[in-house]
Amino acid sequence: MAKLYFFYSAMNAGKTTSLLQSDHNYRQRGMNTILYTSKRDDRSGEGIISSRIGLSRKAHLIEDQSDLFADVKARHETEELHCVFIDEAQFLTPAQVLQATMICDQLKIPVLAYGLRSDFRGEPFAGSIYLLAWAEELIEVKTVCRSGRKATMSARLSAEGERVWEGEQVQIGYHYEPLSRHLFNLPKVSPITYSPKSES
Repeated sequence: MAKLYFFYSAMNAGKTTSLLQSDHNYRQRGMNTILYTSKRDDRSGEGIISSRIGLSRKAHLIEDQSDLFADVKARHETEELHCVFIDEAQFLTPAQVLQATMICDQLKIPVLAYGLRSDFRGEPFAGSIYLLAWAEELIEVKTVCRSGRKATMSARLSAEGERVWEGEQVQIGYHYEPLSRHLFNLPKVSPITYSPKSES
């Protein structure tokens, strides 16, 4: 039975390297794969999945209006596909995550999606919410905070290396630092507000 996998982590954990290695493993065994990435992320060029250690591969673009299921189905009818890889999966729309489940359940092709759970303010991405809810397999790609603790959050940094506390959820070009929740300072950065009640 084909499954939907969601590989998630903070920034700089090696998700893309893992994706490209898995894709290589399939192709080395004579299997056909197809790679997708978000049009929103063009840091390495449009339609390029590129890791920080220099690996890269051309991918098909996903836009908000893209029909992932229809595209994979059409390609699968022309040439049998054995696996679908999705980079920057946090940018999928809820409808596209539903389409990913249909690729598994109706076309019997496994889907391996790689992405972030939350943004620089600790807010979940829409695509990640549904991947966490619907994927059969949830795999954390672990990385370490400068404190030595496990990093689960991604802090946004300016070009000068200063922490950025406000801004749009998706803004390409910033640098990010993986941090533990403790150093991330969630109460300060989150749009969810809370003030402890004073004792009477």
